[in-house]
Amino acid sequence: MKRLPLDDSFKVNRNPITLREIVLDKLRSAIMNFQLLPGDRLVERDLCDRLGVSRTSVREALRHLESEGLVEFADAKGPRVAIITLSDAGDIYELRCVLEGLIVQLFTLRAKAKDIKALEKALELNRQALKDGELQQVIDSVQGFYDVLLEGSGNHVAATQLRQLQARISYLRATSVSQENRRGASNQEMERMVEAIKSGDPLVAHQACVDHVRSAAKVAMDYLKSKQEETGEIPEITLPIALKEPRIGR
Repeated sequence: MKRLPLDDSFKVNRNPITLREIVLDKLRSAIMNFQLLPGDRLVERDLCDRLGVSRTSVREALRHLESEGLVEFADAKGPRVAIITLSDAGDIYELRCVLEGLIVQLFTLRAKAKDIKALEKALELNRQALKDGELQQVIDSVQGFYDVLLEGSGNHVAATQLRQLQARISYLRATSVSQENRRGASNQEMERMVEAIKSGDPLVAHQACVDHVRSAAKVAMDYLKSKQEETGEIPEITLPIALKEPRIGR
């Protein structure tokens, strides 16, 4: 991926009430948009100058990003943008297959008409973002699609677990959709998920979701392997088992 320049929009307009949140959002966006690349050193003094804020604000934001898995304090040289290894990515995609597959199954079983309508609207917004939008708009639109699924599934524990991984999921998502020919395929896969949900078959919906995650995984992990020059094989994403209650009398 090509590094984008850090321009004047990176600087913070001061607001004492929301300063910490603004700094956090600016740094997170710079990582997601590849203005800051994996392994880049995050020197507090330089960030303070670029953002126009105090060292305390920068330090707090970096610690928060560390909790999200986007920043790491790997050695005495200080913080850097986290490097998501192939192994890390494989673990995240496997967990996505399990949790998102469950979420989609539950959504299919529990969603009301308004939830289906909201999902269709989110899919259309994603289609437009993929066609015309910047990378951040694409990531936001995909997250909007999943937010509808999480809300309509009715399982708040599974939703919480996924949201705890949200930053790293979004980073890997940005990595995949920034690659050539992935944008169109991504929306088509999501469309198949919606059609399966509307058909009322939770197992077909589950499979469509898993297929979507695995397709994204292949693109992202192929790219990570090429950039990190890892010598091992790309980890296989283990498929979850979609369970169905046995019918009484069978």
